[in-house]
Amino acid sequence: MSVVVVGSVALDSVETPFGKMVDAIGGSATYFSIAGCRFSDINLVGIVGSDFPKLGLELFKSKKINIDGLEIVEGKTFRWGGRYKQNMNERDTIFTELNVFEKFQPKLPDLYKNSDIIFLGNIHPELQLDVLEQMNNKPLVILDTMNLWIELSREKLIEVINKSDVIIINEDEVRQLMGNSDVYKSANKMLNTLNPKILIIKKGKNGAILYHNDKMFILPSYPIDEVIDPTGAGDSFAGGFVAYLDSLNKKNLTFTDYKMAMVNGTIMASFLVESFSIHRLERVTDTEIQNRTKSLIDLISI
Repeated sequence: MSVVVVGSVALDSVETPFGKMVDAIGGSATYFSIAGCRFSDINLVGIVGSDFPKLGLELFKSKKINIDGLEIVEGKTFRWGGRYKQNMNERDTIFTELNVFEKFQPKLPDLYKNSDIIFLGNIHPELQLDVLEQMNNKPLVILDTMNLWIELSREKLIEVINKSDVIIINEDEVRQLMGNSDVYKSANKMLNTLNPKILIIKKGKNGAILYHNDKMFILPSYPIDEVIDPTGAGDSFAGGFVAYLDSLNKKNLTFTDYKMAMVNGTIMASFLVESFSIHRLERVTDTEIQNRTKSLIDLISI
């Protein structure tokens, strides 16, 4: 079993009340892959410039993440800079420099085209559609998006949603997409009109909600003593969620399977936020993951 992830690999400059880092390894595909590789084989598709640190490439290889689909081209790597406010829930984007990412045209190596699950990170919907066309089989399609594409490319985004099995979206985005300020009404409208099999609404520090048929599962975030940097938490959640599903090696996934995937995604995100960049996530042990997973299950059990 294996997972394909298509998204950004970037260098992030982040400032929080706890300090700052410049040109730290980041990007949606990076966070997803480092979290997901603990559960399954990850095939990464992305693009970086010739300035991307060799340590970053060595990190992927050390985690046995397949980077045959990572293009390295002449130029500068995608860079993003942000500053978090005191409450850590809000941030200001200081700069966005697309650089080589601006001309990113995902190309799947032959090995990737028969993967069981594909995760479409929040790239342009037209690129997401092109990636699906490159697959040889019919994988489980899991989609992420962002407010920019809802605003600029709504029709294409709806087309991708109609081809997807699982939608992962945050509460502001589902409000924007459905045109309703109430999260629950927006979710019900999306389920009834766009018909995803699974809808997951991320609520930041307040956890996430899973909708499946007529069932709903509300999961809190794992309680952390000190959040250092939440950048990439949603992508780490997705990595743990998707790769755990793949590790089950099942064609017919149950509601319980999806709930446990939510738990595992939440746990991986909880490690991510304890440091800048991926530093905590990359060195977490299997024992730590198992202990924290048990703690969260105990916490939510009646």
